[in-house]
Amino acid sequence: MKNLFIEYPKCSTCQKAKKWLENHNIEFVDRHIIENNPSENELKEWIPKSGKELKKWFNTSGMKYKELNLKEKLANMSEEEKIKMLASDGMLVKRPILITENNILIGFKEEEWEKVLK
Repeated sequence: MKNLFIEYPKCSTCQKAKKWLENHNIEFVDRHIIENNPSENELKEWIPKSGKELKKWFNTSGMKYKELNLKEKLANMSEEEKIKMLASDGMLVKRPILITENNILIGFKEEEWEKVLK
């Protein structure tokens, strides 16, 4: 399985992560998060495998997150509703996401990627 790199190309963090992958000769298939947002089924599979809690999958610094006042609303939503919300709009999902055979990384922290991918 090739690594799946899900990104928003205009995102500077995504650009840094992509450059890091290329510089470390790590092969990947690129996927635009707006054109091909993670589906509910993908999220239901990936979230537990990532080892991160569901709320970490939200792009809390994004305009869409703030527009929808999700900081307040998430507390009263079920897990199912949160996953539906994430699957509804790629701009709500924290990025980049890297899906490897054994790991799922969300956001780009160079030290974490280095540890997991080396």
